[in-house]
Amino acid sequence: MFALPDSWVWDFWFADDGDTYHLFFLYASKALHDPEARHYRASIGHAVSADLVDWSRIEDALVRADAPAFDDLATWTGSVVRHPDGTWFLFYTGSTSAPDGKNVQRIGYATSQDLVTWQRNPENPILAADPRWYETLESGVWHDEAFRDPWVFADPEGDGWHILLTARSGSGEPFERGVVGHAVSADLRNWEPRPPLTVPEPRGFGQLEVTQVEVVDGRPVLLFSCLAEHASPDRRATGTTGGIWAAPAGGLLGPFDIAAAEPVTDDRLYSGRLIRRRSDDQWVLLAFHNRGEHGFVGTISDPVPVAWDGKRLSFLGT
Repeated sequence: MFALPDSWVWDFWFADDGDTYHLFFLYASKALHDPEARHYRASIGHAVSADLVDWSRIEDALVRADAPAFDDLATWTGSVVRHPDGTWFLFYTGSTSAPDGKNVQRIGYATSQDLVTWQRNPENPILAADPRWYETLESGVWHDEAFRDPWVFADPEGDGWHILLTARSGSGEPFERGVVGHAVSADLRNWEPRPPLTVPEPRGFGQLEVTQVEVVDGRPVLLFSCLAEHASPDRRATGTTGGIWAAPAGGLLGPFDIAAAEPVTDDRLYSGRLIRRRSDDQWVLLAFHNRGEHGFVGTISDPVPVAWDGKRLSFLGT
């Protein structure tokens, strides 16, 4: 387990340089007292490990920028990929306040040659919610302008790069508008927004947080997180607490069957990440501990092997 004695830790993502696993994580001081206040005090920390279990914290990757900037309120969840020229790209969410106090989320990146020292792209942000396809604050429907959690991966056919995003459709019932946002790039630096890869539906969600797509046991899967409070009425009627969900996929770019999404965990765990463990080539899942006996926990779990069990992505041995 990864824990900090004086801070809460929550959303996280990995980079694997072939020798060392790099953990990038959101954290905020427990001196805030209220864990809900952590979101607007988030920085991106960094730790390293040889086995995904024992972690050593090193210098932070990023903190929020000085105002005015797209990330002057907080730096939130992202992902790391390596360009063919060897440059590492850390894509992340920047949050800033709108005049009404709600937050607006946009996407930027930083680059590094060693995964330790990061330089912000001076032309940030690179992506924002395009009102042709995505809900913005002007709709007045949601508590923020949701456009965050970039998951970046190479095109399966070798044609550039894709970002999947936590976003909301500009139409539909409020708690069904969560969609998988999408943008494409030829070089990781210049991005073109695209329509979402999913549509609102009755068995959907108000938001699909921290998306990730992988092929596990030969089957593509979309992993995301959503709590009951942000799920559709049809989902809440089942008595779900929410947590980490897995949806069947036709490929890394879909189609994604959100209506068929099944829970992987309840709300005790959140923001799950799949990674292939080098020692045995086994897919494992890590998540942050969300709900405990005394409320929010804020630590990151050890890796647990996962596999397909019929139509469900399940922990091995359970």
